[in-house]
Amino acid sequence: MRSGAAVRACRKVCRCLLSGFGGRVDGGPPELSVEGSGSLGVPLRSHAEPPGGSEPPEAPESGEGSQELVEICRRRHFFSGSKRQLSQHSLLNGCHSGFGPLGIELRKNLAAEWWSSVVVVREQVFPVDALHHEPGPTLPRDSAFRLVSAETLREILQDKELSKEQLVAFLENLLKTSGKLRENLLHGALEHYVSCLDLVNKRLPYGLAQIGVCFHPVSDTKQTPDGVKRIGEKTEASLVWFTSARTAGQWLDFWLRHRLLWWRKFAVSPSNFSSSDCQDEEGRKGNQLYYNFPWGKEPIETLWNLGDHELLHMYPGNESQLHGRDGRKNVVPYVLSINGNLDRGVLAYLYDSFQLTENSFTRKKNLHRKVLKLHPCLAPVKVALDVGRGPTVELRQVCQGLFNELLENGISVWPGYMETVQSSLEQLYSKNPWGSILDRAAPGNSGLREQLWEQ
Repeated sequence: MRSGAAVRACRKVCRCLLSGFGGRVDGGPPELSVEGSGSLGVPLRSHAEPPGGSEPPEAPESGEGSQELVEICRRRHFFSGSKRQLSQHSLLNGCHSGFGPLGIELRKNLAAEWWSSVVVVREQVFPVDALHHEPGPTLPRDSAFRLVSAETLREILQDKELSKEQLVAFLENLLKTSGKLRENLLHGALEHYVSCLDLVNKRLPYGLAQIGVCFHPVSDTKQTPDGVKRIGEKTEASLVWFTSARTAGQWLDFWLRHRLLWWRKFAVSPSNFSSSDCQDEEGRKGNQLYYNFPWGKEPIETLWNLGDHELLHMYPGNESQLHGRDGRKNVVPYVLSINGNLDRGVLAYLYDSFQLTENSFTRKKNLHRKVLKLHPCLAPVKVALDVGRGPTVELRQVCQGLFNELLENGISVWPGYMETVQSSLEQLYSKNPWGSILDRAAPGNSGLREQLWEQ
């Protein structure tokens, strides 16, 4: 009887969880919505600050809190590597040893939300893919890493018959003919422009989207005192938007508003995300989106109006194949490049979610818990299943059934019930081996207990 009551309670909670998540986790707690329209009259929606009535939890102080967050993320498997490898410089420039299992899940969820908002719901945006290396000669001020065979380089350097001038000439030619690691995803999208025109019957505007790893040189005098550049990596989310020169400015304003509201949608403190105008060395105008870290603002996404120069440079001598239709006119489109750094976005949301909350299970005053209050869409694990006190075998069967049902509906679950030692709810609450959990289900003698928590 006791087991049957637990099973019924288990199924009831399972239905509540499934209805709350809607199969695919893309919702969350009710929030105020702000509606508006872009410059092209397209409606936009953004999640604003939580409703009034309760003050947000206290945020740690910037200097000490920053170190504490990195240590918590390292212990909770958001980051991998030692404390020394997880410096502010390495985290911002992609020189650390990588994300841990929960950090990878968090980045995957962030990428899925980006893909859904940019690609899935828009009929004129298509996915593309490209190689990690790009062919082509070395250009002036080109700082990209070249792909050179170590054996070929060794043979050239060991040839004692070569003069200094010949050696330099051989090396220069080797660099010109070798491929280079991509620094962004723009080149790959431009390569697909002509072939994808047929998908839209040459009608503008349309876009090409891609998510992939990019590489960039990083100067680190502590690690490389001789000035040797290190390779930094970043996971970039790129949208290349092709539009007529007539509407390029309007579309840039639209995507700026869209991207800023998107970043704020998942934030505890949306005001930490901001934007500003920028201009490159060639005078091209754009915008940057920033997150206000404890040490200051850092860019997380960049939007550029590149004009038609990039397309004309890639397809020289045959301008007619670039023509898209803008109404009744055939025009060479302007290129809008929208690039988001997902790795830095993960770091921004971890800092945004870091909070101090009161421990509800202790009677001691002024005792706070450090928690990561991530948005439900981004949290690596949605539900933790633990066994409370009671008949162990029966409760494990209940948890196993609930575990399978949640997984079948696309909800990530931490199987805490597989531990052999029974613990009280307070012990389960204070022991946090997994990271950000939104809901806990703990079947026990009195049926199924559940509690909302964040840590």
